[in-house]
Amino acid sequence: MKANRSIGCSVTECKYHAKGEMLCSLDQIKVAKNVTSTATSESDTECATFEKE
Repeated sequence: MKANRSIGCSVTECKYHAKGEMLCSLDQIKVAKNVTSTATSESDTECATFEKE
């Protein structure tokens, strides 16, 4: 897969991680809240396009 230089990624367990570089290979990602209330910190969000390798 080709690395997307616009999307950094350190989650090596993800199917879309560009192996050998700390980048994502997707053209775009979806970021979603993982709380029902208003997101107020980084931990309140997640990459919704994650798939286990």
